[in-house]
Amino acid sequence: MTGSSSDAGLHVAVIVSRFLAALALSGCALWPLAGHAQTDEIQIYDASIAELGKVDFTLHSNFTPVGRTQADFPGGIVPDHSDNGAFEFGYGFRDWWELGLYLPVYTIRNDGNLEFDGFKLRSLWVTPDARKREFFYGLNVELSYNMPQWDTSRTSLEFRPIIGWHEGKWDFIVNPILDSQFHGIGQTHFAPGTRVAYNASDRWAFAVETYSDLGEISNGDPWEQQFQTVYAVTDLTTSKDTSFEFGVGRGLTSGSDKWNLKFIFNQTL
Repeated sequence: MTGSSSDAGLHVAVIVSRFLAALALSGCALWPLAGHAQTDEIQIYDASIAELGKVDFTLHSNFTPVGRTQADFPGGIVPDHSDNGAFEFGYGFRDWWELGLYLPVYTIRNDGNLEFDGFKLRSLWVTPDARKREFFYGLNVELSYNMPQWDTSRTSLEFRPIIGWHEGKWDFIVNPILDSQFHGIGQTHFAPGTRVAYNASDRWAFAVETYSDLGEISNGDPWEQQFQTVYAVTDLTTSKDTSFEFGVGRGLTSGSDKWNLKFIFNQTL
């Protein structure tokens, strides 16, 4: 028994050390350098995809009850008391490949006006049956068409690698994201996100997630102008085809929104 417990403890230590190493390589999500853009999707990808031949619908809604009171650029959205989100559709072409569409990406401004912010196309490649694997990985690529109030660039591109481990009831996941506005490699943003989750049962999971933006690869902002948020998250799976996620986010710098709420509803159609 002593040897078995020792081996199990060593195995957990190896998994944690791998996660910490990936976190360090991603730039450490708790040490961002810049980043201020609004987002329609606050989510850590875990390599889950739609089943072969099926369509998944996801509603993203992110409300900022206490946030920045000035837009990040002239004519942009004021974060305080705004709701940003998207209707997402994903289709499983293979057990390792999903194509997705975000339409519409939307904002409800703090004055109650509803605005269309654009749309996104994405392609997601993953290890099949990631939930059943100890180590899993994938890559998500998104091409966005943006309205002027949403982004200063009409088009943008996101590369989102997925690196994760399942260890018993625990999940350790890193998404070291690269965001480009096609202005050159030096102006590409590095925006890692992380998730540590405890799966209490087949229905309930509780997690801590971090979202940050290290700013342009070639440059960075002073600490107080940086964007960094930590979320407490609860996931509820009510059936094989239906799940909910709710999170409360707290900004840690003056360049971040002080409080943010996120809600995700997923349904297989």
